[in-house]
Amino acid sequence: MKRVRCPKCEGFITFDETQYADGQSLVFVCPDCKKQFGIRIGVSKLKATRKEEKIDEQENRQACGSIVVVENVFGYKQVLPLYEGDNTIGRRNQGTNITTPIETADPSMDRHHCIINVKRNKQGGLVYTLRDGLSNTGTFLMNEILGPKDRARISDGDIITIGATTIILREGEGIE
Repeated sequence: MKRVRCPKCEGFITFDETQYADGQSLVFVCPDCKKQFGIRIGVSKLKATRKEEKIDEQENRQACGSIVVVENVFGYKQVLPLYEGDNTIGRRNQGTNITTPIETADPSMDRHHCIINVKRNKQGGLVYTLRDGLSNTGTFLMNEILGPKDRARISDGDIITIGATTIILREGEGIE
């Protein structure tokens, strides 16, 4: 089964790709917004969809690091880059302005769930700080809930739970 995303409302439509030949064009009508759009079956010139491609957890090591979203019933494994400054993490939703959106159907994850701040220390190394974004279900670091005004230093491999979703911090090398 394959899924395509509606270009208007960003909802997913699932279909059985084995019923069609390579090079065949398909037209879909989104059941949510009624937008009509087409795709072509076959080998894409773009990267494979995230679900099918091999995920490299160390791919953002040269930058400021990344978070790895563990695959669960709500979504598939994702590796999302972090940048210097505040990285607002939450559920991806059209019209929500956050820097690190997670594609998920997890209803317990807020749109602005938590924030990971990345900054450089005097030696040029990266320092990561986690805080809750006043979420409804809380942010957990290594199974300990953060209070509304708590800030916690985090490092490579730390496990963060937001809603029913688990993410793991992968530090960058701190190279400018």
